[in-house]
Amino acid sequence: MRRTTDAILALLIPFTIILHLLASPYTKVEESFSIQATHDILTYGIPSPLDWVSANAKLAKQYDHFEFPGSVPRSFVGPFVIAGLARGPIGLLGNSDTRLRQQILVRLVLGLFNGFCILSFRNGVAGAFGRGAANWYVLLQASQFHIMYYASRTLSNFFAFGLCMLALRNFLPTYTAVRPGYRAKRYQHALTYLTIVGIIFRSEIALLLGTHTLWLLLRSRLSIPQVIYPGLLGALIGLSVTVPVDSFFWQHLPLWPEFSAFVYNVIKNRASDWGTSPWHYYFTSALPRLLLNPLSYQLCIPFAILTPALRSKALDILIPNLAFVVLFSFQPHKEWRFIVYIVPPLTAVAAAGFSYIFTHRSKSFYLRILSYILIASTIASFLASTAMLLISSQNYPGADALNKLHQIADGRKDTIRVHLDATSCMTGITHFLEIQRPELPPKPMNLRTIAREKFPSRWVYDKEEDQEKLLMPTFWNQFDYVLTGHPELVIGQKWDPVDTIKGFAGVTISVPQEYEDAHSSTKLLGECGDGKQDGGLWCRARNLWVTFENTMKTKITGGYWPKTKMDDRIWILRREPEKCAPRGQPPKLLKI
Repeated sequence: MRRTTDAILALLIPFTIILHLLASPYTKVEESFSIQATHDILTYGIPSPLDWVSANAKLAKQYDHFEFPGSVPRSFVGPFVIAGLARGPIGLLGNSDTRLRQQILVRLVLGLFNGFCILSFRNGVAGAFGRGAANWYVLLQASQFHIMYYASRTLSNFFAFGLCMLALRNFLPTYTAVRPGYRAKRYQHALTYLTIVGIIFRSEIALLLGTHTLWLLLRSRLSIPQVIYPGLLGALIGLSVTVPVDSFFWQHLPLWPEFSAFVYNVIKNRASDWGTSPWHYYFTSALPRLLLNPLSYQLCIPFAILTPALRSKALDILIPNLAFVVLFSFQPHKEWRFIVYIVPPLTAVAAAGFSYIFTHRSKSFYLRILSYILIASTIASFLASTAMLLISSQNYPGADALNKLHQIADGRKDTIRVHLDATSCMTGITHFLEIQRPELPPKPMNLRTIAREKFPSRWVYDKEEDQEKLLMPTFWNQFDYVLTGHPELVIGQKWDPVDTIKGFAGVTISVPQEYEDAHSSTKLLGECGDGKQDGGLWCRARNLWVTFENTMKTKITGGYWPKTKMDDRIWILRREPEKCAPRGQPPKLLKI
């Protein structure tokens, strides 16, 4: 019975990841390289590496990264693996009308892999602190927004995340005695995994590798020769994977993308161009947001440190991981995703403290009160995480605008040319959302058939960013439609606004006088069957929440309720056709 309960509870991790994926299926600019690379591999295939010249021509013509290379090259290893795993299931979906489903399936592969690795880490927590702590770990982890939301997102950090979980599991202490040499092998496996991940995906993991290696040496758990061997093995495996793969896809031999990124961001300090944060940012801002439940770091972790039965194991986990954050804090440019790998270990220590309090609640009045407070805080964290999910799902107006344009214009002309500005592309548009019809079907000669059928258009998408071209009226005249976040910059002929897509702009409190316009959840969740959701379970959940909201407004709060503000984000503009010259007047001729 216990095993069944544990298994059902463990399913909360993949279920939550899938829920976040379906509620927010689009991607943003940070994910663009990997999602576009995965699309290109799936759509155009991989040219033969035996014919370098032909491969170069095909890659340059069809692959997105040749046109938009970014500041530094990124690794194709992650997209290559994900595309390979997703190719079979995608083949069952078909083509044109399932493009978004293909993107969802690609993300699902990554999300399920990361979910599996989180559950593997959960089993390590069970081995270190017992099944009670492992179950509380699942609850705490599933209630944290960032990891659940980003687990399926094609950031290089989350290509690395799963393998880091497998490595960090091997650093966890064991609950029972083990045979001699077993722990040393586990530690060596962990060092090998971290070395591989650091070389292929994220260079900052080298610092995490360093703090754990130093801790093993200080605690006399491994000798220097025992540390060197897994490091060399991991380096050999990592380089033998990334250099051939990335040299081919980037057509630059030899190429080690993560070393190039390290030189650019750290040695040249170009990462600071994206902003800097104070030294304490990770401790005062990033980690509290990542852990979400304030009692995790304000109560449970300190409790685990102060409890003699938990202290040794808790410090064994905390010291090398927090040392990584301390050292990494000297890097001026900071982002939460740079330290996301240590969140599960910190959550494991918090879960150990939580489990101890809950298990011993009958022995002390204060522990009983604390256990109730902790349960309430976990429920509050789930509610907060759900609210963050609903809000975050509204941050992709570019994708919504492109879908709307396809509904409006497809079939109106043989060829439709549309310009996508930077704001649109940064808020959800990927190649997976584009309609790709390289050849138009032959038009029938039967007039009745022509009148009855609507033939699909061939779509041509432009993402020009050259400011000199964007200031030329003749540049804009070639397009039928424009998706833009700045309509005042679109010049040339007259443009008519076809529609406006709104995006999240903040949260406020509605007052009773605004009750008629305060159905915030209806606006936030969208209407059932609007193309964003397929109905079914989503619609039932949406309607249940709307009923709950209206009941709270009318019966409890007197009309006061959180309300989302939605502002215009993306404009869909249509170019007006040139008017014919009045009868009796010659048409105006273009000067050549």
